[in-house]
Amino acid sequence: MSTFIEFFSDIVAGELDIYVITFTIVVSMVILLFLSFPMVVPLVVGTLIGLVHFSGIDTGVIIQQMVTGISPNALIAVPMFILAADIMTRGHTAHNLLGLIEAFVGHLRGGLPITACISCTLFGSVSGSTQATVVSVGQIMRPKLLQAGYKDSFVMALIINASDIAFLIPPSIGLILYGTLANTSVGELFIAGIGPGIVLAFLFSVYCYFYSVYQGDSIALVEQTTTKAKLQAIKKALIPLGFPALIVGGIYSGAVTPTEAASFSVLYAIIVECFIYRELNYKDIVDAALSTGLITAVVFILVGVGQAFSWYVSFEQIPQELLAPLSLENASKEYVLFVIALSFFVGCMFVDSLVVLVILTPIFVPIVAAVGLDPVLVGVMITLQMAIGSATPPFGCDIFTAIAIFNKPYMEVIRGTLPFILILLFMSALLIFVPDIALLLRDLAFG
Repeated sequence: MSTFIEFFSDIVAGELDIYVITFTIVVSMVILLFLSFPMVVPLVVGTLIGLVHFSGIDTGVIIQQMVTGISPNALIAVPMFILAADIMTRGHTAHNLLGLIEAFVGHLRGGLPITACISCTLFGSVSGSTQATVVSVGQIMRPKLLQAGYKDSFVMALIINASDIAFLIPPSIGLILYGTLANTSVGELFIAGIGPGIVLAFLFSVYCYFYSVYQGDSIALVEQTTTKAKLQAIKKALIPLGFPALIVGGIYSGAVTPTEAASFSVLYAIIVECFIYRELNYKDIVDAALSTGLITAVVFILVGVGQAFSWYVSFEQIPQELLAPLSLENASKEYVLFVIALSFFVGCMFVDSLVVLVILTPIFVPIVAAVGLDPVLVGVMITLQMAIGSATPPFGCDIFTAIAIFNKPYMEVIRGTLPFILILLFMSALLIFVPDIALLLRDLAFG
């Protein structure tokens, strides 16, 4: 006990080495996480330990930094996109998008899993959420894939990992938060996320095709859809496809800002689901609004507390001390991008991706500027790692969403994930060495 008191006294007196302080903060946060405290608590405790170390600083700075963290106007888009996604998830949008893809590719070898991949891409342009995509696409496609003869481990891994595309395709909450933290244009980030999202969907589809060929006759082919049915599927999907057209087209043309596009998307979702499809009523909209309020509160609390923690980390100059041995300021752009990708990939495997984003982004922003990296490219890379982390063991949030939705044990859910994770890592390497995958559309739109 006396040793602990002496240690705490040293912290208050500011006599401990920066590495010891950092180690103390990290260990304290890890212990609290393993004790099942919400992520907000470890962040606050870590910040308080740091402020106690600097005893001359008013602890009221925590409140000040939390308010600063949730003040940017770009964050207004977050609850709007969440609400629009919730409304469309409750309605008929997902069914119509899936019907469109299945009508054209469902009968091909590997057509059903390819349908799931492309549907995740399209639904990502509606929801911007990996978890919403797992729920909406998974509940519809999993029974069809199982009926066709696909192994359940493959089906669940496909749905969990294909949902990652939703994090890249606008509207992406991860891109909005990164843009806010790194002071980067959200509109440019949205456009830059489209290219990697499409390439990733293509890579997943190629794997699904060869997997289906390898399985051979154990996989049943779906009967080809008639021309009349295809036209009917197009007709049903035209209205849902107006949603991504509104967001991407509006931002691409400069007609609206991302925040304005978010507000229009809510109005569009209400009109589509309540007045055109007539799937939802007033009570459903109220329920969606209450759900959005709860999710938004969690996100904003994380952002606010994360801002306070990031301020302390920057004030203490912990990033400079810890990253100094890597000499990143003098390194190549590819090496810096690799270090950033690795840091976020590992972090998001263990901690909620939004928390990792809030903590690590301020650490790397000065380094990105020093080496001349395009912050938009960095934002897309970081968002990709957040997406990978959400589907990667041990603590990927999409894994636990799938466990709840499919009612399957943990080990069974993650059994088939390795090939998809390798594809996602290959996509990360492509972004490092072929950055135009992300930047070409951005340069065409904003160049």
